[in-house]
Amino acid sequence: MKKWYFEADYLQSCNCDYGCPCEFSAPPTMGFCEGMGAWQIERGDYDGVSLNGLGLAFAAKWPGAIHEGNGAVLLLVDEKASAEQREALIAIGAGQAGGLPFEILATTFSTLLEPQFVPFNFDIDGVNSSVTVGSQFRITLEPIKNPVTREPEQVAVNHGTGFIFKVAEACSAREGAVEAEKMSFSYPDKAGFISRIRYGN
Repeated sequence: MKKWYFEADYLQSCNCDYGCPCEFSAPPTMGFCEGMGAWQIERGDYDGVSLNGLGLAFAAKWPGAIHEGNGAVLLLVDEKASAEQREALIAIGAGQAGGLPFEILATTFSTLLEPQFVPFNFDIDGVNSSVTVGSQFRITLEPIKNPVTREPEQVAVNHGTGFIFKVAEACSAREGAVEAEKMSFSYPDKAGFISRIRYGN
């Protein structure tokens, strides 16, 4: 198996309430899971192929909890990646290259949609971060507001056994939407996270 790693800023949004029950090993808020995430890779390598400065994203849906499987996933890969880099990012994102979190997530999918190669536009600014991927994928984060005072709350998740992230700031995803064939949903003002991660095999 080819060795790989990458370090990245990671944005996530889903259809669950703030904080997301998945981070606490609880059932999803609505009984099913529809979510999306994007990595802005600062540095990385796949068997000698540089991944520096590239974007990778996914949109996925499961009919129940993630671990119950039968999910579908769409991978979105930075259009500026070379043929070798595209191959590397697809192998990683599809779980074929091993390593967390992808090798675990891959076991929950029964459908892998055709990858799309599109431009990525990240704005990394803590809990006010956002990303647009092509014309069909958007995550816009903002602070969770106190329901009484409407003042911004500071909330973090420290998930020692987490495999997508160990530590993340909890946000409100003002926008979490994807509009693609066989993968379309929108969940404003639901769970969002921003995290700094390092993955590899």
